[in-house]
Amino acid sequence: MPEDVIVVGAGPAGLAAALQAHRYGLRVRLFEAFRPGGLLWNANRVENYPGFPDGIPGPDLVRAFLAQAAAGGVEIILEPVLALDWADGLFRAATPGGVNEARAAVIASGTRPRLLTGFAVPEELRARVIYEVAGLRDRSGMQIVIVGAGDAAFDYALTLGVANSVIILNRGEQVRCLPLLRERALACPGITYRPSTAVTRLAVDPVGGMTVECSSPHGPLETNADYLVGAIGRDPYLDFVSASLRERASEFEEQGILHFVGDVKNGIFRQTAIAVGDGIRAAMSIHHTLEEPAHERDRLDRKG
Repeated sequence: MPEDVIVVGAGPAGLAAALQAHRYGLRVRLFEAFRPGGLLWNANRVENYPGFPDGIPGPDLVRAFLAQAAAGGVEIILEPVLALDWADGLFRAATPGGVNEARAAVIASGTRPRLLTGFAVPEELRARVIYEVAGLRDRSGMQIVIVGAGDAAFDYALTLGVANSVIILNRGEQVRCLPLLRERALACPGITYRPSTAVTRLAVDPVGGMTVECSSPHGPLETNADYLVGAIGRDPYLDFVSASLRERASEFEEQGILHFVGDVKNGIFRQTAIAVGDGIRAAMSIHHTLEEPAHERDRLDRKG
């Protein structure tokens, strides 16, 4: 028997959709390829989510979400969706564990980072070039270089700058982050900001570390680093959605049986509160779409 809803991705949007659908009594399968909670694991502090007047660290908010999902009976299946398609009136999600069918689907697969370009990464240093900082939160005494000039770059710096030495490299002059984040970063003794500075070369230093060579208005610069972090933007992750499903996506969205929610569709409006609202709205819409025909049949049967 097919499920009612397949949800792809267990970030804030996917968790909210699965929890709301479960509250309606719908049969839900929630898949997560990596780590439930999404990019919130990287967030220094979430200050615009209602209910937390002093803000809350991203990982703490994730734990609260997961606790609520567990209490609400939502099971997270830790498998990637390798392909999502439509056939014979059902959505089909292929995972390593098999093929799962459902009458509706919620795509909450989030984003993937834009990769740093303009220089080669030696094989020995590939593990030191990263795009998320959740794994470094509890580390100290490191030298970290962050490339970027948006909210993520400055937020990552604030996460790491208390216990480490952090350099933010902006390839241009314009800063695209919230003024408040920039003020906090520039006030942190452990953070240095360098505009118009671009990485030109990575090299393995004599003791096995990493040397980051840069161009700058003052000439070539060189610094040692334990990690180089890319924070230059993110793109929707939709590789698993079949070409045929993409062609019919608008049709299924109009029918109310397919929903794209959270960061996968929100562009510059990637905020936790928006993602949660997206997920709840999607589940409510699916419930209305799936249940309304049944109610109508019941009404007609009683009338007859």
